[in-house]
Amino acid sequence: MPTTMESIRIRLLQLSEGISCSHVYRKKMMAMLRQAVPFDAACCTTVDPETLLSTGSVADEEVELIHNDLFEYDFMREDYIPYHQLVKSADPTATLSQATGGQLEKSARYRHVLAPAGFQDELRAALLYKGACWGYLTLFRCSGRPLFTEKERSFIASLVPFIAIRLRRSSFIMPAEMKAELEAEPGILVLDNQLRIISTSEVAERWLSRLREWEAIGDGILPRPVRTACFRALSATSVPSPAKSCIHLPGYPYLTIRASKLNGPAHGPQLAVSFEQAGPADTLRLMAEACELSEREKQILDALIRGMSTKELALALHISVYTAQDHIKSIFSKTGVTSRGELIWHLFSRFGVGS
Repeated sequence: MPTTMESIRIRLLQLSEGISCSHVYRKKMMAMLRQAVPFDAACCTTVDPETLLSTGSVADEEVELIHNDLFEYDFMREDYIPYHQLVKSADPTATLSQATGGQLEKSARYRHVLAPAGFQDELRAALLYKGACWGYLTLFRCSGRPLFTEKERSFIASLVPFIAIRLRRSSFIMPAEMKAELEAEPGILVLDNQLRIISTSEVAERWLSRLREWEAIGDGILPRPVRTACFRALSATSVPSPAKSCIHLPGYPYLTIRASKLNGPAHGPQLAVSFEQAGPADTLRLMAEACELSEREKQILDALIRGMSTKELALALHISVYTAQDHIKSIFSKTGVTSRGELIWHLFSRFGVGS
C-alpha cells in the first residue's frame, strides 16, 4: 500500500487535467497538500517570471491579515529565507525552523509578524521549472504544533517542478472571447506610503474591481499584485528592479501594473500605480515562456507577426522551408491553435499585440 505522501503525490500529478483556472487548481492543490503535510494556513502566489512580483494570490484569511507585513520583510528588510534567495538556490525550498537552526527567535519576521499572529514555523517553496519561477508557496504552522520536518520539506521540494509547470501553463491560455472592450487609456492610482488610496481614475477603478474579483478579495482590500509592485518601488535596493508585473486575467489582454515612487511636499513619499495593456514585447515574452518556445521558435513567431511568408522567413533565418514548416507546426501545437491565421487572429484581437 502506498504511503499517504506517495498517494497524494500521484493525485497531485493528475490534478491539472481538466482544470483551466489557476485559482481552482491552487485551491485544490493546497487542500491535497494539507493531507500529506498538515498546515494551519497557506498562500500560493503566481509571479511574473521576469520581475518575480505577484500576479495574484490564493491565501487563507489568516495569511491575508499579515500579508502586508510579510511583503515588507520580503522587499524592505533582511531576514531568513527570502524568496529572491530561494529562486537562486540549488534547492528552492526551506523551513524557517531549519534556517534558524531551531532558534526561531533569530528571525525578526518570526518575532514581529508570525508569532504575534499565532504562527510558529513556515515552509517556503519557490516554484521553479527550467530556471524560471512561476510562483511561491508558503505553508504555516501555529504555535504549539510540531515544526515542519525534513521529510515534509523534501516532499514539497519533489513537487516544485510539477506545480510550476501547471502555473506556467495557466499564465497563457488562448481566450475564446473577450469579456470587455479594451481600455482606451491607462488607469492611474495614487497611494500614500502606507498604501492608502489618495485618488484614482475610473479606468484604475475598473482594473481594481477585476483584480479583486480574480483574487476573490473584498472591495476594501488592495490586490496583491498592486501591493507587491508598491513595496518593490518603496524598497531601497542597490540594484534597482522593475516595480512591475504582467498579469493574464482570463478574457483580457495581458495587463501591466507598474508602480513608481513620487517625491514632493507631502509628508512621506507617495506612489503612482499605472494599469495598462501590456506592450507586444511583454505579451510575447510571457507567451514564449509559458508555451516553452525555443529561441528559434521565438524568431519564427516574430517573423509570422510581421507577416513574412514561410519562404521569406526561411531565407531570413538561413533554414530550409521544410525546417521552417516544422517549427511553425511546433508553435501551433504549443499555443493550442491549428493555423497561422488563428494564431495571428488571437494575438491581435485577443492580446492586442498589434496595437
